[in-house]
Amino acid sequence: MKAGFQKISLLLILISCSLFQSCSYSKHAAGKLLEEAKTKSYDMIVVPGVPFYAPNWDRVMKGRVYWSKYLFDLGIAKNVMYSGSSVYTPYYEAQIMALYAEALGIPKKNIFTETYAEHSTENIYYSYKKAKKLGFNTIAIASDQFQTKTLRSFAHKIIDTTIGVVPWYMPIIKHLDSTVVTPSIDYKLAYNDSFISIKKREGFWKRLRGTRGKNLNTTLYE
Repeated sequence: MKAGFQKISLLLILISCSLFQSCSYSKHAAGKLLEEAKTKSYDMIVVPGVPFYAPNWDRVMKGRVYWSKYLFDLGIAKNVMYSGSSVYTPYYEAQIMALYAEALGIPKKNIFTETYAEHSTENIYYSYKKAKKLGFNTIAIASDQFQTKTLRSFAHKIIDTTIGVVPWYMPIIKHLDSTVVTPSIDYKLAYNDSFISIKKREGFWKRLRGTRGKNLNTTLYE
């Protein structure tokens, strides 16, 4: 009964967000933000991870990596930090994305990884902290419209109001998806030998707190 209630609660949260446009950028808004970003050049864009189920990436991860390469090629991003631990599968999400990014042509010197984050709020929080520690100043979130918008308010409220946002612009994502060839990577390089799924390590409510940014390790990267 308890497990069923928890699943229903999570489903209701997801459905509620999907029903309101405020949870995601519209095509027009995303296009406008992209045009604004073209007048800037961020020291670092942060790309949150997504689980990798070997042997192939899914469309969400593909879109996020393609988008980061597009922004790098335009000069909007000087560097890219991929963020994500091995959360639901035994592969470090950040490292998998970094391998794909390098295979697509982003120079290795411009690729960074953050491998502690287990939730999207932690992706931006830890990546921001690590980027600042490394000496980067201007930072932006670059992901799909839903994730970028939901993280924007958290980032501006909890971290820094100067963090930029560059959500997917779907006409470009669709074009990249139809024209860019998926490269081959050695995904075993990102394998975590000591992996234990977050579902076994944490209960539902703790994971939900993590999703809301309530389990942050504030001393990490200090």
